[in-house]
Amino acid sequence: MPRSLLLLLLLAVVFLPTHHASVDFTRQPPRPLVYTYHDGPESHPQQVHVSLVGKQYMKISWVTEERNVASIVNYGKIPGKYDSSATGNSTSYHYFLYTSGEIHHVTIGPLDPATIYYYRCGGSGPEFNFQTPPVNFSIEFVVVGDLGQTEWTSSTLEHINASNYDVLLLPGDLSYADTQQPLWDSFGRLVQPYASRRPWMVTQGNHEQEIFPIIYPKGFKAYNARWPMPYEESGSNSNLYYSFDVVGTHIIMLGSYTDFSVDSDQYKWLMNDLAKVDRSLTPWLIVLLHAPWYNSNMAHQGEGESMRLAMEKMLYDSGVDMVFAGHVHAYERFTRVYANNAAPCGPIYITIGDGGNREGLAMAYKEPSPSISLFREASFGHGRLRIINETHAHWSWHRNDDSASVVADGVWIECLSSLPSCGQIKGKVPKHDEL
Repeated sequence: MPRSLLLLLLLAVVFLPTHHASVDFTRQPPRPLVYTYHDGPESHPQQVHVSLVGKQYMKISWVTEERNVASIVNYGKIPGKYDSSATGNSTSYHYFLYTSGEIHHVTIGPLDPATIYYYRCGGSGPEFNFQTPPVNFSIEFVVVGDLGQTEWTSSTLEHINASNYDVLLLPGDLSYADTQQPLWDSFGRLVQPYASRRPWMVTQGNHEQEIFPIIYPKGFKAYNARWPMPYEESGSNSNLYYSFDVVGTHIIMLGSYTDFSVDSDQYKWLMNDLAKVDRSLTPWLIVLLHAPWYNSNMAHQGEGESMRLAMEKMLYDSGVDMVFAGHVHAYERFTRVYANNAAPCGPIYITIGDGGNREGLAMAYKEPSPSISLFREASFGHGRLRIINETHAHWSWHRNDDSASVVADGVWIECLSSLPSCGQIKGKVPKHDEL
């Protein structure tokens, strides 16, 4: 392909919209983009983040500008003293004229629970540390969607970091690179101080697609290369949907932007994954996806409806406790719902797409508020789910007020598998037509 044509295509990609904005709502003015730089040697690690990989293992991911750096992690329980090491692999990718740095992935373990480990990537550079999740309740999750990399993002991350947590869950829309690949690098550097210290478990959103007809028809090239999740360990054949267990909780990450029809691989995988859940071992069952199935905001109305129609009954029949979504840049909490009606044995649906994206907030809601919507507000922020034990958890939403993180909404939640009224039989919730 002639270089001039390639450059023209690149410019087209940069200005190609990746989603359709509705004219039915307005957004609060966004804050400026925060662009970060790497100021160390090319061999030193950058964009370091960690993720859970099965029981007692962690994946360390990072990028180097230099190509011949070894994919090795040295680690131990004492600063500067590494009595263990592991090797992995590296990859890189091209996106038009952009070529990524060398992207390294190394799985380490087995690791002890509730323990701080100190580690060094690639044999040089600074020392990092992370803390493993506990082995028993309680456990605290941070949930934040549509993060981006603006001044709002920085404020949200600081608020998240001000209080301890065990695992961060992100239901899509990470970097908002939107085909501008250097923004993926900037995002990785921005979140490194946080994502290198606690596991971040993510799923994809519309801004991760980066599809270009004919040349990149399948999309998700940067996302899959930079943020591999433990999909193979959960029997999935795609990084776009997977599941994992942590401290009595089975968490399912679904893909809103890959096929979810009843004939799709994702649908069949979900059916098999839910069938294997043992509520005596993981009493809590939580699902994350990007486009919300329930939404009273004027933004993105109906965009999750086809997925809801395909998969909602499966989630209900399996007794899913909570479903988190992003996409809509605001916060909303629903009651337990099934088929558009309040249902005492249905999941609680929460929209949490308010991390700090560059597009601003979705300010307009439908009026009057539907009876199934219990709390809604267009503000940036993050959520915290503290699972206390096998039966009870507490959810809180923290509004981002720059200098302070304000708890604006909270509710105690009972686990469905512990409620006799929801027909608990051998650790499983019966099907809808059996209730």
